[in-house]
Amino acid sequence: MTKVLVTGAAGFIGMHTAQLLTAEGYEVIGLDNINTYYEIDLKYARLKNLGISKEHILYNKEVQGVSGFKFIEMNLEDAGNLIALFARHQFDAIVHLAAQAGVRYSITNPKDYINSNINGFFNVLEACRTFPVKHLMFASSSSVYGNSAEAPFKENQMTDSPISLYAATKKANELFAYTYSHLYSIACTGLRFFTVYGPWGRPDMAYFMFTKAILENKPIKVYANGLLKRDFTYVESLVKGLQKLLEKKLNDPSGTMPFQILNIGNSEPVVVMDMIHKLEGILEKKAIIEYLPPQPGDVDSTFADITQLQRTIDFDPHFALDEGLRSFANWYKSFYAK
Repeated sequence: MTKVLVTGAAGFIGMHTAQLLTAEGYEVIGLDNINTYYEIDLKYARLKNLGISKEHILYNKEVQGVSGFKFIEMNLEDAGNLIALFARHQFDAIVHLAAQAGVRYSITNPKDYINSNINGFFNVLEACRTFPVKHLMFASSSSVYGNSAEAPFKENQMTDSPISLYAATKKANELFAYTYSHLYSIACTGLRFFTVYGPWGRPDMAYFMFTKAILENKPIKVYANGLLKRDFTYVESLVKGLQKLLEKKLNDPSGTMPFQILNIGNSEPVVVMDMIHKLEGILEKKAIIEYLPPQPGDVDSTFADITQLQRTIDFDPHFALDEGLRSFANWYKSFYAK
């Protein structure tokens, strides 16, 4: 049985990834530090979906969940225990999703991003060097493109002008991974995610905050007159793509393409104001809008060119935004039902 480490398993994408991989017959070890960047009850609820009870979690202790899944609470900065985990399990592959997320939070809390996204990722790379794996997949971000005027964004574009510290750490991850791949023959795939959304999402994301505010009859903060554009990627489409990429590399004995960067998005940018109008229709309530100037760190637009991804795997990301937002809204109202 193929054994995979999924970091950030209590996170939005991490939970969905762990669910899919266990359903497909992988043996999955999930790792997360369950930090307090946003409400930890949501993180514990995600873990409950994977059969992990909050009461049974102890730091650096493995807990059995649903069939094929185990969970361990650990900080990636804890290099000693991370190396011991790799020694104990001899992983076939790593899906590295753990990171300090959030563009705006990085402006006021930069050290958190250095600790998690730089030091933590370095420890993952060192563990892969010490205990070789067949494939290391890691989450980068569309933020690395900055305010590029060249759209759609292609992987071979220059990405040397990040406009947030979060984006800078993700660019640094790509450079570290390339060097480790080159020096130590580690097969690496970096994935530039484009605004992932859906059930069990992150409370700091715009669609989540807008839904909450509309339902509670509170104003929503809309920056740049709502004219920013985002390439919204439904989480189910994304994790299916992750699984296909994982399988392709694991089944590739030739060892070709030891390092690659791929966009993974919907390739259909939507104006944020249009997304708000769709939410209003789904929730059957008008939004109270507070228009604000552009926020430092926010890019004007994201737009994924997914040609390279589609040449690599059979990937059809297109999922109607109305349908995806409705699925999220139904989950939200159920999860937060009073």
